[in-house]
Amino acid sequence: MSMKTKPLAQGGGTLKRNLGLWAIVGLGLGYMTPTVVFDTFGMVGRDTANVVPAAYLVALVVMVFTAISYGKIASAIPSAGSAYTYVRESIHPNLGFMVGWTSLIDYVLLPMVNCLIIRSYLEALFPDIPGWIWVVLYCVLVTAIIYLTMRGTSNANMVLLVFSIIVMAVFVVMVIAQLAQGHGAGTVASIAPFLHDGVTMGAVLMGATIVCFSFIGFDAVTMYAEEAKGPKIMPRAILLTVILGGAIFLVAAYFTQLRFPDWNEFAPGGDMQYVEDSTLPIIGHLVGGDVLRAVLTAAGFCATLASGLASHASVSRMLLVMGRNNVLPRRVFGYINPRTHTPTFNIVLVGAICLLAIPFSLELIAAWINFGALIAFTFVNVSVIAWFAVRKGLRRTPRDVFRYIVMPAIGMLLTGLLWANLHQDALIGGTVWAVLGVIYLLVLTRGFRRKVASFDENETVTGFNKLPVPSPQQPLDDDLDDELDPTGAR
Repeated sequence: MSMKTKPLAQGGGTLKRNLGLWAIVGLGLGYMTPTVVFDTFGMVGRDTANVVPAAYLVALVVMVFTAISYGKIASAIPSAGSAYTYVRESIHPNLGFMVGWTSLIDYVLLPMVNCLIIRSYLEALFPDIPGWIWVVLYCVLVTAIIYLTMRGTSNANMVLLVFSIIVMAVFVVMVIAQLAQGHGAGTVASIAPFLHDGVTMGAVLMGATIVCFSFIGFDAVTMYAEEAKGPKIMPRAILLTVILGGAIFLVAAYFTQLRFPDWNEFAPGGDMQYVEDSTLPIIGHLVGGDVLRAVLTAAGFCATLASGLASHASVSRMLLVMGRNNVLPRRVFGYINPRTHTPTFNIVLVGAICLLAIPFSLELIAAWINFGALIAFTFVNVSVIAWFAVRKGLRRTPRDVFRYIVMPAIGMLLTGLLWANLHQDALIGGTVWAVLGVIYLLVLTRGFRRKVASFDENETVTGFNKLPVPSPQQPLDDDLDDELDPTGAR
């Protein structure tokens, strides 16, 4: 989620190093939204033949290798906070641009996922109200909040995170009690959630490509590299975020799978709409009736709304920096409203994109997001090899070969494997977007005759419109730096 970071001066400066290990881990876990495991449970159960925990285990293994690579490259390039920055610095600016352009898909569409999940919650609670009304209301509310202010919410993030985890723990305890009474699989110890007759590796990989978007957020902690109390914190924070997040997903998925051995329990009458949207309200109702459904939905709602605010604000800021650097038209995307001190055009644009959640399903948008995210993850592994083994020459000892070639190569192959198993529509749409990026890169570089402008969402954006420097009698608006730095994006 976002947090308060204050430059030392209006025109830009250094960020204050005041974040400890657990503060950063909490921000990463909050962005991952732990309750999302219930949202996608139905569709993943369908695609994996009821081995959702196996899909999470595969995704976790892939993410651990990638997290190790993130930790290594974040230590080497501590001022950077994204895959395209790492690729730009370690390989080539043009390739860095393409990685950034491709991963822009998941930046832009992530707010829409939050909108889709919120819509499904409210449709479950108020089935007589058309879903498009909730989409419009959500988009207007979130856009209006960020339009007026983008103050950091790290403390609120921690409260929402703790609340969500407590509710999930209560849910697990209730499920264990029901299993002991003979419900579901009738046991708390079984390998069936990971392996049983009829399960194929291809199906598990398909499920892993869906759930890997649940891990999006562990790389968001790289955004705090310049605010960590010490340089050794970042690699540990990245790895801890992945491991703890993965453990939460695995435990919740394991016991939920035992309680619901067949995904068809979520699709009465064969209605696929029940599994293509969030199954969280259904799971809550079947386990604890209306009370647990309301509590679990409230936990999911709060966590998703907070993540939605952060992702919406973050992509708006990223577009602002791209506009500032003329990667996108400066007059439009680089504009900061002098009254609200926010990039109002970008905020409204992202809100308008979120309106597209009306006709789309959660499954398809998640697949498109994973296209960009897995491209970014793959190239982070590549950048480790390029930076350490090639540029720094750390390839002469077996230890260096293992750390800087073998480990990232495994991560690269694993993320590439998941990418190849993405939904066909996501591969087609993502490829079209990548081709557009190549064409745009040709224009920006005048046929590759000059370097492409860099865009880093960590870069200071205050003062772009030459706002007046306040007098001692009129102190600078405390919201300004927060509004232009809603860190918490990937």
